[in-house]
Amino acid sequence: MLRKLFTAALAIAGLVQITIAQTPGKVSGTDQVLLPNGWKLSPAGHNSLPLGDLPLNIQLSSSGKLMAVTNNGQSTQSVQLIDAKSQKVLDTKIINKSWYGLAISNDEKKIYASGGNNNCIVVYPIENNKLGKADTITLGKPWPANKICATGLALKKDNSVLYAVTKEDNTLYTIDPANKSITGRVKLAAEAYSCLLSPDEKKLYISLWGGEEVAIYNTVSGKIENSIKVGNHPNELLLNKKGTLLFAANANDNSVSVINTQSNKVLETVSTALYPTKLTGSTSNGLALSPNEKTLYIANADNNCLAVFDLSNPGHSQSMGFIPVGWYPTNVKTLGNQIIVSNGKGFTSMANPNGPQPVSKTDNSGHHIGSTNSREQYIGGLFKGTMSFINAPTADQLKAYTKQVYANTPFTNDKVNLADGLAGNPIPRKVGDKSPIKHVFYIIKENRTYDQVLGDMKQGNGDSALCIFPRKVTPNLHAIASNYVLADNFYVDAEVSCDGHNWSMAAYATDFIEKTWPTSYGGRGGNYDGEGTRKIGDPRDGYIWDYCKRAGVSYRTYGEFAENGKANIKSLQGHLCPQSPGFTLDIKDVLRESIWEHDFDSLLKINAVPQFNTVRLGNDHTSGQRKGKISPIAAVADNDLAVGQFIDHLSHSPIWKESVVFILEDDAQNGPDHVDAHRSPVYVVGPYVKRNAVVHGMYSTSGVLRTMELILGLPPMSQYDAAAMPLYECFTSKPDFTPYTAKSAEVDLEQRNVAVNESSRRSELWNLAKEDAAPDIELNEVVWKYVKGEASVMPAPKRSAFVILEKKKKKDDDD
Repeated sequence: MLRKLFTAALAIAGLVQITIAQTPGKVSGTDQVLLPNGWKLSPAGHNSLPLGDLPLNIQLSSSGKLMAVTNNGQSTQSVQLIDAKSQKVLDTKIINKSWYGLAISNDEKKIYASGGNNNCIVVYPIENNKLGKADTITLGKPWPANKICATGLALKKDNSVLYAVTKEDNTLYTIDPANKSITGRVKLAAEAYSCLLSPDEKKLYISLWGGEEVAIYNTVSGKIENSIKVGNHPNELLLNKKGTLLFAANANDNSVSVINTQSNKVLETVSTALYPTKLTGSTSNGLALSPNEKTLYIANADNNCLAVFDLSNPGHSQSMGFIPVGWYPTNVKTLGNQIIVSNGKGFTSMANPNGPQPVSKTDNSGHHIGSTNSREQYIGGLFKGTMSFINAPTADQLKAYTKQVYANTPFTNDKVNLADGLAGNPIPRKVGDKSPIKHVFYIIKENRTYDQVLGDMKQGNGDSALCIFPRKVTPNLHAIASNYVLADNFYVDAEVSCDGHNWSMAAYATDFIEKTWPTSYGGRGGNYDGEGTRKIGDPRDGYIWDYCKRAGVSYRTYGEFAENGKANIKSLQGHLCPQSPGFTLDIKDVLRESIWEHDFDSLLKINAVPQFNTVRLGNDHTSGQRKGKISPIAAVADNDLAVGQFIDHLSHSPIWKESVVFILEDDAQNGPDHVDAHRSPVYVVGPYVKRNAVVHGMYSTSGVLRTMELILGLPPMSQYDAAAMPLYECFTSKPDFTPYTAKSAEVDLEQRNVAVNESSRRSELWNLAKEDAAPDIELNEVVWKYVKGEASVMPAPKRSAFVILEKKKKKDDDD
């Protein structure tokens, strides 16, 4: 049966008044750190250990003396050997390509690690507490010749058989490790994540990450003999010592399935969420039992905590509370009285300590594959993982920990039913309440920070030295921000476009997206699996268009989640403008806008303009300095003019009086910003939007989605948009129906790149045909040099942990 986990939370005031603006970083007077997404951290633990980029797996040796960790992020990937007792790193080996799979031989003489898209298993001998020279077991030719990528690994105690499951060819490989040969292949029903041998080694349990099942492989017959229905996106598996209970963490359902292995039936499903909710956003993805097997610890990646359950009576488990940990916990283990947690993104967003200019490397296709001298500045690789060591809490300690977890989360069930807001505001507080706004237009742009575009606006918190696309280049964006609302404290929820478009359309990126985009962005193979291009990357309940469909809200897309006139997802079939192009830098945004105008006018004539419209205008991405391509300034100016013409045309139409336009970047893409690398421009335009206002309230991508949902009468899609602050502070109940007139371009929109220099040579190496196939740190550097001069140095991107101190210092300097 389903047991909902909840603990009483503090009462919330009915009406939320406008408060002093917060910025990400350390919260004054507390031990908390405010993240750019509005959630907070206050990790428990008596000790912590620096790990590498995105640690995904921890494995303990049979004696408990050693631990192995695999780091699988965008920058440097590695395997680490750790002394579990002294809690010190014994050795680290850089691995060219890796992923989650990890196993330690029973005799503690070897570590087996997934070789990722090299399609191999990497074997390290353990000699005198050091990792020896690696050997490999080949599964197939490396990506892209073969698409395999080993995920979970399981090794028989006598080292005679190694099992590997995969997430690209959905296969179980049986391997003879002594001869390094494949002895069998069995096709699986979906992408796999982990695998686990029963104590008698007659069964291998496999979590089918891309489905809702745990497959059971008979190691004697060599066949899949059964499967067990569990929750959505099962990933980590765990068995008790006797093998009678199997636990499967279901990332997209905020739950763990507890399975009786004798009957192969689910005894109960425990909900790991902080409140009794079906909304995705806890992302259960790590499991561990206490030594006496009476306590279950569950890592909630997106709630930044461990859920703790009493298992004394299996089938009737009871919630005990929560433990706060670091950012995006990916794995948990226990050793004696110690709880060991890998925090995928560490303890905080942080300032880059290594100077302004990395020396980046790319492969032949232009993918970023690391930076020399360990000077990584890329947003995807800067958040280094950590390992927390936490003493198993007493009952009183667990109560205190639980209270702290609730203090860290902005999500409550009350917010699902009643959003933050103000009485009389055009943004309703309850789903179903009426708004004077009937038509929502949502424009998605590509990859800019606030300071890059609006840093020259003195009304806001900008740094003009970092502004490379000032008013002369972007007259419309500046006019919109000046005449309507300048919001200078807005943060995107994403790091890059792969998760950015999913965050922008679902207020959530699944564990699949979060754990796999760093591989492809690191130039280690793998596809761009965002934007509905692969089912396993989709949220359980779909995107905002799916919610519109279920609610009977009309909708249409112009290039977003569509390619070559075809929809990426089923709900957009028949709801797209087939003439609107998807991502391509060879079509101007002013042409995209004219296509929208023609389609809009035809719908307007028959009174069929949809209530919700998504429009892709992404040429502010730029092509860097590739010779012959539109120059960065011309590309951004083209984008600016398209936005201006869009607002102009809409505001002179009959439906303007009931319309609103939201414009944001899908991600900030690592550009320089003096507050935080996630800070980005957001523009809100419409009759019910305030005029000549500066808003300092802290908002996010999810907050924009929540605002649109409330206007359209849609429920929240995840815990993130449910928790996010709607942009009610940007609106007024007194409309101004004055139309907008587009500003003419002040630069040459036909200006092409003509220079031959180091930046143009670097730009030639990049794949510009797909979103973010070009390395964004290098692209930002090249754009910076185009504007500031080839010899200039782009400042390092800033991270939020030092924001408050640096802002204070800046004020002191100004004084």
